[in-house]
Amino acid sequence: MLNQLIAPYGGALVNLIEPATGDALKQEALGLPSLELDWRQQCELEMLMTGAYSPLTGFMTRAQCARVETDMQLDDGTFWPLPVTLGSRQKTAAELKPGDRVALRDGEGFMLAVLALSDVWQDGDIRYLGGAVEGAALPPHPDFASLRATPSELRALFARRGWRRVVAWQACQPMHRAQFEFCLKSAIENEANLLLHPQVGGDITDAPAYFGLVRSFLAIRERFPAATTQLSLLPAPPRAADARALLLRAIVARNHGCGLLIAGGEHQADGDCRRGEDLSRTDADLPVAELAGKIGVQLIAYPRMVYVEERAEHLPESEAPAGARLLKLSGEEFQRRMRAGLKVPDWYSFPEVLGELQRQNPPRERQGFTVFFTGLSGAGKSTLARALTARLMEMGGRSVTLLDGDIVRRHLSSELGFSKTHRDINVRRIGFVASEITKNRGIAVCAPIAPYRQTRRDVRAMIEAVGGFVEIHVATPIETCELRDRKGLYAKARAGLIPEFTGVSDPYEVPEKPELAIDTTNQGIDEAVQQILLKLEHEGYLR
Repeated sequence: MLNQLIAPYGGALVNLIEPATGDALKQEALGLPSLELDWRQQCELEMLMTGAYSPLTGFMTRAQCARVETDMQLDDGTFWPLPVTLGSRQKTAAELKPGDRVALRDGEGFMLAVLALSDVWQDGDIRYLGGAVEGAALPPHPDFASLRATPSELRALFARRGWRRVVAWQACQPMHRAQFEFCLKSAIENEANLLLHPQVGGDITDAPAYFGLVRSFLAIRERFPAATTQLSLLPAPPRAADARALLLRAIVARNHGCGLLIAGGEHQADGDCRRGEDLSRTDADLPVAELAGKIGVQLIAYPRMVYVEERAEHLPESEAPAGARLLKLSGEEFQRRMRAGLKVPDWYSFPEVLGELQRQNPPRERQGFTVFFTGLSGAGKSTLARALTARLMEMGGRSVTLLDGDIVRRHLSSELGFSKTHRDINVRRIGFVASEITKNRGIAVCAPIAPYRQTRRDVRAMIEAVGGFVEIHVATPIETCELRDRKGLYAKARAGLIPEFTGVSDPYEVPEKPELAIDTTNQGIDEAVQQILLKLEHEGYLR
């Protein structure tokens, strides 16, 4: 009916948290096995408990997942696009069986829910757990508390404001002028109110990028008409930009009271349904618009937008006047300009939005970064690292920290030995400390052997999430390293006195694509350091 909000998907809004039983659940949980959920799993649990995933009442079983993957149906035949699962590598999970009850906790041990297991199955090294969720409390959010609202709270707010028709913009990225104008136009043309619903699945320490996203929406909110616009945060975990994920977003929009959802409009490098125009592709695997109709949500395809200079407004490219001067700025070019500290045209974004983005992601010359030396023992890593650190400290401007392998072992990893497992732990500790230094706009110079490729990849990913990462392979051959070996370590390793010695009895996996490779056999330290400084300058980290 047009005189009321769209009903929740499935007819009734699920609420898995019963205040009357919360204390009893927490008491029961004291005697139950526990699983610690990471931030993504906490997001999924919150979406279940608040009813954002109505009509689901728990994590899916193996049979339910299979039916969703093949037929996109729940047990009762209701359309559903994606499995919602809980998987764990924890030892506790391996010991669980159907019929058990397990407490679900956050990283601090706070009890969130009890999972009544009806199915358990193994896939690789992950143990999947399916069953009904009995909620005790939502994950605590110390940030942006006033902007967080459950589906039932938003629906109540819409009812108080007299809203009957709402269009949702579920944002993963900051909003610029084209999106702003299209959202306003879509709401007006559909005689609807507008819900700005940025997705803030993340974590204060592990995935803090959402803070900048929310601040950018707080900045732009003042440009929208207050009477017809609402800003609220959606605790959804990030997903691929594909058709099934879009259809799940449509279900989430409906459960929050929105009968319309804008699809597309953000810069996504990958995904088969990342642009509005993908909705009408005849070669698509799924008829997305038709399936959205089954959900009961109208998808509004975000078109290719251009800035029409003569009219000082953004228009769909298909509606631009013939012969008009059209201006575009790709997502890649926008990001390049932000990284380099170059001017972004006024017609592309708002100054207050750009200001927030520059605060969170300053130009590279003001970002923190890590220089990560890797190579065999005796290759020259420590000497290079100390010399580079000295030159960077001479230059000033940012704090510089040297994390040499021996220094870290003495102060951070003194209890570790030299087994493969312990060496891996040591390198990951170095990576974590370097990521914290980088996140806080400092420079970390690391010089471990770091022989394992996967560990280096993981360290790179950890640091690149918060700043710059420059890997330098000190590619000095082992023959030279042995000639330099003042401690006789190579000789002892070849005599079998030192087990698992890198390059002798344990492999060194050569980096695939380091930013720089240096062989110190015939290259002096000053020359090598200058080469590194030039590379850092070329990449924009130094001026």
